[in-house]
Amino acid sequence: MTALTLNPSDAFAALPSGLRKDLLGAFNDIVTNFEQTRWGPAELDGGKLCEAALTILQGLAAGGTYEARSKKPRNMFDACKAMEQNTTQPRSVTIQIPRMIVALYEIRNNRGVGHAGGDIDPNEMDATAVLYMSKWIVAELVRNVHSLETAEATELVEALIERQVSLVWSSGEKKRVLHLGLSWKERTLLLLLSESSEVSEALLFSWLEHPKVTDLRRNILVPGHKQRLWEYDVRTRTVRLLPPGISEAEDLLRSLS
Repeated sequence: MTALTLNPSDAFAALPSGLRKDLLGAFNDIVTNFEQTRWGPAELDGGKLCEAALTILQGLAAGGTYEARSKKPRNMFDACKAMEQNTTQPRSVTIQIPRMIVALYEIRNNRGVGHAGGDIDPNEMDATAVLYMSKWIVAELVRNVHSLETAEATELVEALIERQVSLVWSSGEKKRVLHLGLSWKERTLLLLLSESSEVSEALLFSWLEHPKVTDLRRNILVPGHKQRLWEYDVRTRTVRLLPPGISEAEDLLRSLS
């Protein structure tokens, strides 16, 4: 099974609903807070993701028997270190993900976020580290649960993100970019960022209120496809944001905030 055939809603279907909600809720909160430049909350949510991720690892090590909800260990470092004693699971589960969890938890606890007295105030650099470590952890969890390739797991993780793009107004099937003066390409990036899956060309055309669909294809969709900002399928007439496009859209969003 690949990320193209696996529905994002099934990515963690094997987990209890509460544990799945804990993981994805923390993950999406990190993404949303980062995109809205709320560095402190983004870093705080990293701790919640660590607790959910460790609970999932412990369930994997127990042969797929999971706790109903995530649990905070008495000592995160010791709990992650204990995972190394398991010899039945791959190195990713027993060593690599636990060590990343320790690093992420350290930022949450000892960089002036989780407790007073840290030597660094919440900042973009730390929040960026939290964001990308969180994406890596979730991708590795998906990869281990479904035996995916790394690139496939990464693509699926992007599809799991429920982005709330502050500059995009939404009502039913209607969307509008609220910031005036943006290029067609910039508006397209923001609209696609607000969606977690592919969008029909017709729907995107209506959101943009572009004057001519043939011009949209020739001047925006095809060049963007060649630049690998999005995947434009000329057969199905659908558009889906690709990782380079996600990065560019996120940078644009932060510059406008």
